[in-house]
Amino acid sequence: MIPVKQILRLIKINRILVKYDLDEIIFAAHLLRPVRFLLHAMPWRWFGRNKDPRGRRIRLALEELGPIYVKFGQILSTRKDLLPDDIAEELALLQDQVTPFPGTQARAIIEKSYGHPIEQVLNHFNETPLASASIAQVHSAETFDGKSVIVKVLRPGIEKVIQRDVDLLRTIAGLAERFWADGKRLRPREVVAEFEKTIFDELDLMREASNASQLRRNFINSDRLYVPEINWPLTKRNVLVMERISGTPVSNIEKLREKNIDLKRLSENGVEIFFTQVFRHNFFHADMHPGNIFVADDGQYIAVDFGIMGTLTHEDQRYLAENFLAFFNRDYRRVAELHVESRWVPEGTRIDEFESAIRAVCEPIFERPLKDISFGHLLLRLFQTARRFDMEIQPQLVLLQKTLLNIEGLGRQLYPDLDLWQTAKPFLERWMSDNIGLRGLVNSLKTNVPLWAEKMPEIPLLFHKTLQQIQDGTLEIKWKSEELENIKKEIKRANQRTFATITGTGLIISAAILLGLDGFSPHMLGNAPVVSWLLGGLGAAILISVWPRER
Repeated sequence: MIPVKQILRLIKINRILVKYDLDEIIFAAHLLRPVRFLLHAMPWRWFGRNKDPRGRRIRLALEELGPIYVKFGQILSTRKDLLPDDIAEELALLQDQVTPFPGTQARAIIEKSYGHPIEQVLNHFNETPLASASIAQVHSAETFDGKSVIVKVLRPGIEKVIQRDVDLLRTIAGLAERFWADGKRLRPREVVAEFEKTIFDELDLMREASNASQLRRNFINSDRLYVPEINWPLTKRNVLVMERISGTPVSNIEKLREKNIDLKRLSENGVEIFFTQVFRHNFFHADMHPGNIFVADDGQYIAVDFGIMGTLTHEDQRYLAENFLAFFNRDYRRVAELHVESRWVPEGTRIDEFESAIRAVCEPIFERPLKDISFGHLLLRLFQTARRFDMEIQPQLVLLQKTLLNIEGLGRQLYPDLDLWQTAKPFLERWMSDNIGLRGLVNSLKTNVPLWAEKMPEIPLLFHKTLQQIQDGTLEIKWKSEELENIKKEIKRANQRTFATITGTGLIISAAILLGLDGFSPHMLGNAPVVSWLLGGLGAAILISVWPRER
C-alpha cells in the first residue's frame, strides 16, 4: 500500500502539471489515450489556460517539482538532437539559472557553519548569486590574502525535499518490480538505490571538494582540462570555497567562434577527456552538462561541480572497452559473447541468436556515414533488442550511460560532424594494448612485483607448514560455493517443512480422534470439541505456514 504522504505528493505533482497546463502529458500515455476526450471535461479546463510557451511551462514545472526533476531536465537539455529547439533552449536554463534563494539566507547558512560573522572569515562576500542550480547556488567572494574565490552554499532544507521524492521513487520502483512484466529485468529498485546514493553524496560538499582534489591531481599537467583548486580551511559540509575561474560557457558557441577556438578539436578533446577519466583514471565526472563546463581562451576545458563522480570495477572496464571495440569492428559475435561472459544476459542465452539480433540493429546504422550515427539512439535500440533476451540493467553503469549521452550531445553542439566512434577508437585500442595481452602482463608484473617481494619470504614457511599438516593428517580444505550454500539452505528449509507438516498433520488427526471418542472425560482436558477445534486449527495454521509460496 502506498503511504498517505506519497499519495499526497502524487496529488501535488498532478496539481503542478495542471497549473502549467501540462496535464496533457498524463493523458498522452498509451493506456489513457482511449479516454483522452475526458481531458476537455476537467473543471480546470473551463477557466483561463496558461499562455506561456510550452518550453517555459515545462521548465517552470520542473523547477517547482524539485531537484530530482531539475536533474532530469538538465540531462534532457544536452540532447538537442532529441528535443524540439524551443524546449531544449528553455531546459538549458536549468543548468545554472534555477530560481535562487535569498543571499541573506546564504549568508546566514555560512555564518552558522563557521560559527563566526562572515566578515571574520572572508574579506568580501557578494550576496547576489553568480549562478543557481537545483541543489546549491554560487556566490563570489574574496579571501583576506586577496584571492578571488567562489562560495557554494547548499539550499536550505534540501535534504528533506530530496528524501521525499526518493521515497516516492522507491515506492514506484517497488510496484514496478512487482507488477510490471519487465520489472525484475530492469531492476528499478537497484537503479533507484544507486541514484539515491549518488544524489545524497552530492549533498556533502566535503565529498565534492575531495572529488575535485582527486580530479585535479589526475589532470595536473594536462593542457586539455583544468580543475580549480579547493580552499580546504574554508570548506565545510554545506559550504565549499574554491578558486574562481574565468572562461566562456561551452554552450556559447558564437563567443567561442569569436575567440577563434577550434570547435572540432575542442569536441574531440572532450571525448578524449571522458575516455581518459573512465579507462585510465577510473574516476569520471558524471554531471557534465554545459552549465558545468567552461572553455579558457587557449581552448582548455575548465570543469566545475564535482558532486557526482563515477567509478567502475576492472571487470566492467574491460568488458566495456572490448564491447566498444567489437562494435567499431562490427564483430557482433564477440559482442554477444561478452554480454554472456559478463552475465549481462542469462548464462544459457544462445550466442548465435543474440549475435543475429545485434547485427539486425547495427548493420543499418553502419551503412550510413559515421558522422550521422547517434550513439544515444544506438544504445536505445540495443536495449530494446536485449529486452528479448532478458538482459538486466546494470545499475553501476547507469551513470556512465548518462554521461556518455551528455558527452555526445555536448560534442554535437560544438561540432555537428563529430565522429564520436572514430575519436574514441584509437584511445580504446591503446588502453586494450596496455591492459590486455603481453604489454598488459608486463604492466601487471610491474604493479604486483612489490607485493610479491613482500610475500616471498613467507612462502617457504607456508609450504613447510602445509607439508607437515599433510604428513600429520591434520590438513583441512575449506571450500565454499554459492550453489552449495543454496542447496544446504534448501535442504534445511525442506527438513523444517517436513517436520512442520508431520506436526500439523498429527495435530489434525489428534483433533479428529478426540471428537470421535465417546468416553472422553471432560475433567481431563475440558470440553472435547473446543480442545479438538483448537488442535485442528493449530495444525491447519502450521500446514498453511509451510505451504510453498510459489503456489
